[in-house]
Amino acid sequence: MDKFLTICTPTYNRKHILVNLYKSLKKQTVFDFEWLIIDDGSEDGTEELVNSWIKLDNQFDMYYYKCNNGGKHRAINKALDIAKGKMFFIVDSDDYLTEDAVEKIIKYESTLPKEEKFAGIAFSKGFEDKTLVGTTFKGEFVDATSIERRKYNILGDKAEIFYTSVLKENKFPEFEGEKFITEAVVWNRIAKKGYKIRWFQDIIYICEYRDDGLTKLGYTKFKESPKGLLLYIKESIEYLNLNLLERLSRYSYYSKAVYENKNIKKASEDLGIKETTLKFAILLRKIVEKIKK
Repeated sequence: MDKFLTICTPTYNRKHILVNLYKSLKKQTVFDFEWLIIDDGSEDGTEELVNSWIKLDNQFDMYYYKCNNGGKHRAINKALDIAKGKMFFIVDSDDYLTEDAVEKIIKYESTLPKEEKFAGIAFSKGFEDKTLVGTTFKGEFVDATSIERRKYNILGDKAEIFYTSVLKENKFPEFEGEKFITEAVVWNRIAKKGYKIRWFQDIIYICEYRDDGLTKLGYTKFKESPKGLLLYIKESIEYLNLNLLERLSRYSYYSKAVYENKNIKKASEDLGIKETTLKFAILLRKIVEKIKK
């Protein structure tokens, strides 16, 4: 590997905001990283902008690759094929890093015991005012798999940095005609194989949940990618030891996202459950939504 870290940024029509990430990378206290920008078919002049940056005197290597629009997960798979870093860090195009992010990643990775099975390390994400995204634990760090997060109160989006070799062996599933699959599918699979992550509390990643970002698109993205959603739901139920209410919630989510709760028979067949079970799940969800209003 040529670098300690590969920072991978899948991007789609983010010319107007990508500069914030670029500026944060230029301010890093350590430059033992490469920046891979995987353009998922942008039409807003992203290519010209990034190529103008590449020509500048940067203290880190930059590489730009343009693909046909296929979704973030395909862009990440492409990046894994060409990544030269020992570790791999996905940083979205509308977010940016603290100035000491790379330095902390290198420093904290060195604390991992070599005799144990670790997939990588993780830090907290924060908003621009440095408030924490989600919740965290007490203490300096916690060693746990991704599927043990709830046990330690590690909830909400976190900044995971994986060994590139681990991700290369666990690429994102790709379904023809679908452009989205949640990253949790891969993180859960890695955890199921027994790989731990060392979780730290430090905020190194500043994020913004934009109205046109993947996080806020919710049902829309899942409706357009039903096979990916079904895979996630089935594997999460298998891997996460969910209780009955949590399983029912996932069943009703799938039915609403994919079929708008109209084709109960087909939805129940997809999920491998009885129609009566799905009908109960949908009813329960409607009751909960009504109570919350």
